[in-house]
Amino acid sequence: MGASFAAALLPPLALLVITVVLLQLAWLGMVQYGPGFLTSSIWDQVRLQFGALPYIFGTVVTAAIALILAVPVGIGVALFLAEPGQAGFRSVIGTGVELLAAIPSVVYGLWALFVMGPFVYKALELPISSRLGFLALFAGTPRPTSLLSAGLVLAVMVLPTMAAVSRDVIQAVPGGLKEASVALGATWWETTWRVILPAARPGIFGATILALGRALGETIAVTMIIGNRPQVSTHIFEPAYTLAAVIANEFTEATTPLHTAALIELGLILNALTLTITLLALALLRALQCTRGRRAPALPSRNTNRAGARVHRRAICA
Repeated sequence: MGASFAAALLPPLALLVITVVLLQLAWLGMVQYGPGFLTSSIWDQVRLQFGALPYIFGTVVTAAIALILAVPVGIGVALFLAEPGQAGFRSVIGTGVELLAAIPSVVYGLWALFVMGPFVYKALELPISSRLGFLALFAGTPRPTSLLSAGLVLAVMVLPTMAAVSRDVIQAVPGGLKEASVALGATWWETTWRVILPAARPGIFGATILALGRALGETIAVTMIIGNRPQVSTHIFEPAYTLAAVIANEFTEATTPLHTAALIELGLILNALTLTITLLALALLRALQCTRGRRAPALPSRNTNRAGARVHRRAICA
């Protein structure tokens, strides 16, 4: 018991130590720039004026694009792989999806730079810009290195995590639920939409959080395809910059204490951003489960009464 308790304490202690070390190393920049560091768009190494807003923007937008593209595809792949029958064919597809996770990030970056980027530029960005360029989202000058390209390569990189975890969760749904739904006359789609996905919702939500963490922290592949321009733009065809990318590009070139402290503060912001989004997502999941528990009817039996049912519903949100 003691050994397991000590092992359980190691992850939060490691997180605490990392946070304290980052705070100590970034303290000079935090004192120098204050809260304005988060809202400033200036990054001038000569005048030692630094701001994190463009990098926060690029990190959040690329991760959002990746999730918007990867979540529905990942759930669809998971549903396909979780279905019985044709085990050999499904095994081949599942292995191929999981092998995507074994490809190094730099290989993804090279593929995105020389293959995906030019293809997206010709097949998507130019046609969309010519037809929907009046919209702010699709305005700007299309180019192979852009927010959209970075989001697409991130979507491919997080897809194995999303699909594998969601498949395991869907396979864990009790078979009796599916059989009961089919016995009542539901079609495959009705069973999937109204029975399987609601039952697997917490696990799929957890898979999404894991994918989000991968997308927020990815460095090399994004650095090679995003364009590395520190700007806040509403156009997804424009270049941008991320927190991880600027740290990787400039840390070896930081020759002044303020520049180094500013880069470490960016790492602290990335850590805080990941933790904040994860905690908010967990709180949202808890709220959804709480609401679902309140709406669920409590049927009294010989061993329960109405007061006990109310206590049970309150315990769901405890």
